[in-house]
Amino acid sequence: MPMFVVGGESLIDLVSEPTGPDGVIRMTAHQGGSPYNCAIALARLGMESGFLCPISKDGFGTYLMGPLEAAGVRPLLVERVAAPSTLAVVTLDARGAAQYEFYRGADRAFTREGLIAALPERPALFQIGGFCPILPEDAEVWLDVAEAAAARGATLSIDPNVRPSLVADFEAYRARLDRFLDIAHLIKLSEEDLAALDPQRSIAAHAAALLERPNCEMVVVTLGEKGSRAFTAAGEAEAGIYRPAVFGDTVGAGDSLMAGVLTHLAEAGALVPGRLGATGPEGLDAMLRFGAVVAGLNCAEKGCRPPSREAVEGVLGGGLSR
Repeated sequence: MPMFVVGGESLIDLVSEPTGPDGVIRMTAHQGGSPYNCAIALARLGMESGFLCPISKDGFGTYLMGPLEAAGVRPLLVERVAAPSTLAVVTLDARGAAQYEFYRGADRAFTREGLIAALPERPALFQIGGFCPILPEDAEVWLDVAEAAAARGATLSIDPNVRPSLVADFEAYRARLDRFLDIAHLIKLSEEDLAALDPQRSIAAHAAALLERPNCEMVVVTLGEKGSRAFTAAGEAEAGIYRPAVFGDTVGAGDSLMAGVLTHLAEAGALVPGRLGATGPEGLDAMLRFGAVVAGLNCAEKGCRPPSREAVEGVLGGGLSR
């Protein structure tokens, strides 16, 4: 089976707990990073999944390796690096609203030559992660890696996770992101991503503009509790969410949905340029429903815990409940 390669960040979410009477801040560490989550979700669904990101030699790096190994994800950069694991420190204000501070580390400890050399000979897919366009020097490297993967036959997809708070110059970031969007065959964004890029445009108008880019054949937009939409030149579709019997949280829901979309397209023989754009309303609807079940089952757990293929088939075999 050809490999699905996911490139981008892994990190540790350090989440603060409410300060106790002793005034001490206590934090809980969770594995994370959108590409990291997606690589694990793909493997759990039965795809051959490779993760292209440096992993630190530190204790947090070992913590990150655990779920990768358990799911059967192949780390493509075998040698772990001396740089410390990247951290996302999440603090809660008095109202419970989250504030994020990122401390980049091991996820940036790469070279252009090392990343390209680690690519498999014939990848089926190269998924571009959210941090790739953030810094100018990193963006140039990841663009070269994506183009190298495409030259080896990979379909290119991107899930940018637009984060205005992470960039000093948002317009410069948008220009870098445009270059990634121009090479991608499949673009997945959230409703929040689209609002950050242009709040005046409707979702349909955003999708139409993206489909006019040089290589884009499919656009998927996640809508939170409202479900998801998908667009191609052959039509569009919308699907609701799958609600699990027990709710945990929404961490990794979008990453799980993306893995479901990619898996469904691959198994339908549509995850290749030309066939992606020919996917009509019926195929898009089935794809979104499959992705919704993957995301919904993930939400039955605390943290990002993508479901097994057996769990997904169990729901689909019993009929969908919304």
